[in-house]
Amino acid sequence: MTEFKSIPELLVVFPNEQTIINHLENKRWNGNVISPYDPNSKVYKCANNWYKCKNTKKFFNVKTGTMFARSKLPLQKWFLAFYLFSSHKKGISSCQLRKYLGITQKSAWYLLDDLRDSLEQSNFIKEMLKDFVEIDETYVGGSNSNRHWDKKVPNSQGRSCKDKTPLLVMIERGGNVITRVVPNVKRKTLEPIIRANIKERSNVYTDEYLAYKDLGKWYTHQRVNHGKKQYANGKASVNSAENFNSHLKRGIQGTYHWISKKHTQKYADEFTFRFNTRKYSEQERFDLAISSAIGKSLTYGELISA
Repeated sequence: MTEFKSIPELLVVFPNEQTIINHLENKRWNGNVISPYDPNSKVYKCANNWYKCKNTKKFFNVKTGTMFARSKLPLQKWFLAFYLFSSHKKGISSCQLRKYLGITQKSAWYLLDDLRDSLEQSNFIKEMLKDFVEIDETYVGGSNSNRHWDKKVPNSQGRSCKDKTPLLVMIERGGNVITRVVPNVKRKTLEPIIRANIKERSNVYTDEYLAYKDLGKWYTHQRVNHGKKQYANGKASVNSAENFNSHLKRGIQGTYHWISKKHTQKYADEFTFRFNTRKYSEQERFDLAISSAIGKSLTYGELISA
């Protein structure tokens, strides 16, 4: 495929629906069409990019079973959305996307959430973190001091989860980051997640928070004491994790302004995807997002349900 680094170049590579369908078929099937209804069935090619499953007698195309299946938007607008989403370092809001694509804000919101749904970290991160890993927790949500007097949340200081969503951040130095929304930041909650994502005997660095005190059972554990204004202790620091946290919060506050607790993990997945593909070109990141989109679909009802 011809390399592209801008929207005009993208439109040259994908000037019409057929070129996009050809690209999606190559990505999904690589020349060997497989029925989504019966993988072992013979497949017949029909007109207008449709196929028929011999065993089930059902028709399908490359969009069947993907986020494109029920959409009335032209595929070219989907590809433009993928490019804008994957190339904006701090994300793109549904209001911005609506203007770029000339669609409704509702459609833009649905499109972006469907895209985030396909970026689930388990789709990309197949190996545990190892060697030198920093662990930190952060809280996503507005500052209580900035709220109107009748909307302030009492007793929400410190590590309270009353008005914010706690997020556990684990980052391998020079490698990937893994983020998990957690119900609380108690030791019994955090330890199983840490052990499931970081190889034993790795060097693990945290701050002085007591929930991390037993990590020495499985890791070489060193701490820094932020309470005493200690931000480095030999090799120990959590500066990389805090840098990621800062970038995440600036992106949310500057682009999205507010997100609900229900969708916090999806936004964390979005920023995790961007961080873990930081060394990719724009085209490589776009192509990876396209690949992730083939195979997972979210209905509008699922999106807005409680």
